[in-house]
Amino acid sequence: VKFNNCAGNKGVRYETNSLDFKVRADGTLYAAHQLQLPPKPPVLRVTAWDPQSQGRREAMVRFLVAEKPQHNGHKPKGRKAVPGELAQQQSDTLLPWRQHHSANGLRRQKRDWVIPPINVPENSRGPFPQQLVRIRSDKDKEIHIRYSITGVGADQPPMEVFSIDPVSGRMYVTRPMDREERASYHLRAHAVDMNGNKVENPIDLYIYVIDMNDNRPEFVNQVYNGSVDEGSKPGTYVMTVTANDADDSTTANGMVRYRIVTQTPQSPSQNMFTINSETGDIVTVAAGLDREKVQQYIVIVQATDMEGNLNYGLSNTATAIITVTDVNDNPPEFTTSTVSVDTSARQACCDRGGPAAGSGEGWDMPHVCAHSLSFGFLLPVGHREKIQLFTAAVDYEMNRAFMLTVMVSNQAPLASGIQMSFQSTAGVTISVTDVNEAPYFPTNHKLIRLEEGVPTGTVLTTFSAVDPDRFMQQAVRYSKLSDPANWLNINATNGQITTAAVLDRESDYIKNNVYEATFLAADNGIPPASGTGTLQIYLIDINDNAPELLPKEAQICEKPNLNVINITAADADIDPNVGPFVFELPSVPSAVRKNWTITRLNGDYAQLSLRIMYLEAGVYDVPIIVTDSGNPPLYNTSVIKVKVCPCDENGDCTTIGAVAAAGLGTGAIIAILICIIILLTMVLLFVVWMKRREKERHTKQLLIDPEDDVRDNILKYDEEGGGEEDQDYDLSQLQQPETMEHVLNKTPGVRRVDERPIGAEPQYPIRPVIPHPGDIGDFINEGLRAADNDPTAPPYDSLLVFDYEGSGSTAGSVSSLNSSSSGDQDYDYLNDWGPRFKKLADMYGGGEED
Repeated sequence: VKFNNCAGNKGVRYETNSLDFKVRADGTLYAAHQLQLPPKPPVLRVTAWDPQSQGRREAMVRFLVAEKPQHNGHKPKGRKAVPGELAQQQSDTLLPWRQHHSANGLRRQKRDWVIPPINVPENSRGPFPQQLVRIRSDKDKEIHIRYSITGVGADQPPMEVFSIDPVSGRMYVTRPMDREERASYHLRAHAVDMNGNKVENPIDLYIYVIDMNDNRPEFVNQVYNGSVDEGSKPGTYVMTVTANDADDSTTANGMVRYRIVTQTPQSPSQNMFTINSETGDIVTVAAGLDREKVQQYIVIVQATDMEGNLNYGLSNTATAIITVTDVNDNPPEFTTSTVSVDTSARQACCDRGGPAAGSGEGWDMPHVCAHSLSFGFLLPVGHREKIQLFTAAVDYEMNRAFMLTVMVSNQAPLASGIQMSFQSTAGVTISVTDVNEAPYFPTNHKLIRLEEGVPTGTVLTTFSAVDPDRFMQQAVRYSKLSDPANWLNINATNGQITTAAVLDRESDYIKNNVYEATFLAADNGIPPASGTGTLQIYLIDINDNAPELLPKEAQICEKPNLNVINITAADADIDPNVGPFVFELPSVPSAVRKNWTITRLNGDYAQLSLRIMYLEAGVYDVPIIVTDSGNPPLYNTSVIKVKVCPCDENGDCTTIGAVAAAGLGTGAIIAILICIIILLTMVLLFVVWMKRREKERHTKQLLIDPEDDVRDNILKYDEEGGGEEDQDYDLSQLQQPETMEHVLNKTPGVRRVDERPIGAEPQYPIRPVIPHPGDIGDFINEGLRAADNDPTAPPYDSLLVFDYEGSGSTAGSVSSLNSSSSGDQDYDYLNDWGPRFKKLADMYGGGEED
């Protein structure tokens, strides 16, 4: 390789971007060590630079890989074969399968050639298909050969980018190429006879897409932010901008160069910054950066490919925002020499930025550590603004007045090159005014530790505050400011804190085992002042929560060994009062241990499964005792609802099994349906019987003459006996039944004449044990008198049955008592007793003709 300049090649030095190749001073390129080159031709960048002028130039060197020379006496095919290959490529005909003859006439197969790569420019306009090369075998003169290609771009996606004429061997490209989509293709060429038999070995074809400048450079960011200190020297680094070009970076198409287009503002110079055209580094190029004048610059940067050629290259722009940062280049100054200050404030110290009011001096930025001043107090400046200069507290209880000569200076030295005094002095008289200061808690936050569950009223600690006002007689009182769970009480006078409820570590108000409450301490000054303190209570866990079984419901197959139920437990406590847990089945009822079994997996998990070979589908409540590892341990008996159902071969519950698991088998459902049908039939029969009875009752009422009273009907009994002579029958059973239920259940107003009335019964005379014929008359008379005086007796003559009448009674017939058969008694009054006595009045009243 050679590089020529105006002064010749003297002193030119060469470099490469590869460790495998080197270039001598005369331009000879050689391999640094033994290499095994890939089939793809390597590309090498050679750089020539002149140490005197620092000029650099680059060139790209491509290699064509040739076959190794033969050492068997034949003519080597080294680099001398390259021109022949190029000639074949120029003629668009390749003979990758060439046959040679030996001296004795025998044919010997030479090894296959390495075909040089085929270059195809991207974005070609066609027309398509466009021929690339023709592949031939010298056997095509003897037999008919069919050519084909395989690989990505032929018979693999993207499909049919390349095609080949099977007869002539001409290979075509069928559409425009895009190097950014795919830069190279590796195909294999095949030659077969008409029967599909391989004639030649497959040959590799490498197709490279030649890059075209069809992509603009793209900046990584559209806006770049950088900063530089004010007063920086020329050449100070600011920032780096980067643009990428999708074109080939080894060619000019992808070589990007940078330049600054505009700078805003153009003060103090229009070229305050410059940019490295290759790296994109922005540096200062001029002095005079002053934050107090210009705080920010906006620079437009342009990136152009084709090595920055604006006539042929493509360009793009980005914005660089450069902030000028402050440095300590302005000393503080007093605007007056003597100042009297009345103050009670405590302020922070720093000098003010911007010009002082009415003075015109320039000042550095505030709130910067390098600009903090040595002394502090409130100092007026000018007429409108004040500088905050306090660094330490002014305490009335310590010093009531100060008379000072104050010198103010920067803690940090001024920037180099600043020829100014770094300090200023003034006489200051300071009087301190006492104000009411707030009480404060010396220990804040205060942390105490105790076990949870302490009883109500337990004294936890004394959380007291201190009032800094020694010259004021003030009292401090305490109150709660924040007590989320309302667990605490505080004594208003001494700050003693007691529990108002049981402290529970498992409460939602506990965060990381700590309960936090805030208290207020307020004095009675004018105006009142107050301070707050936070008390943190670290609760130590005790075993006060029994474990709970999880899950509450599960499903299992009715046959064992198909699936199991994994169970665990949840405990609100923490270690060591939680796991490992013990899971066991209770002994009562006995069916639990008979049907189920528990297998321990680890400290937190166990498995519940069937012990028996079959369990009928349904829902079962399985009690399980879970015990934790606390000291002492707590246990809890939890019930898990297990749905047992028939399962398929995969262990999944079937649809019928889901119904059975709900607790109702097929037999149970049929039994329930039969019971419902029987119940409905009984209800229907009862309704029919009631309707029939109601109909009979109405029919029976129609058979009775409404004018006939029940009392006039003849009551026929099975046996009347022998009249008054018969003493073997107790006739009272015909009128006085043993129970009153049939009477009490009748409709009011409907009663038989021979029924005993409801209510208090009259006191009838007791029959003598030994009857005497002379006493019978007295007995009957007394009974009649009692009947007449009985308010419950019916207002008509009725048959009075006595326990004993006797034989040969002197009283005669009962119907003749107090009555006369001679007709002297008047019965007309019976007509006044209503329709029920009409028959009786007709029988006994109306005169002798009746």
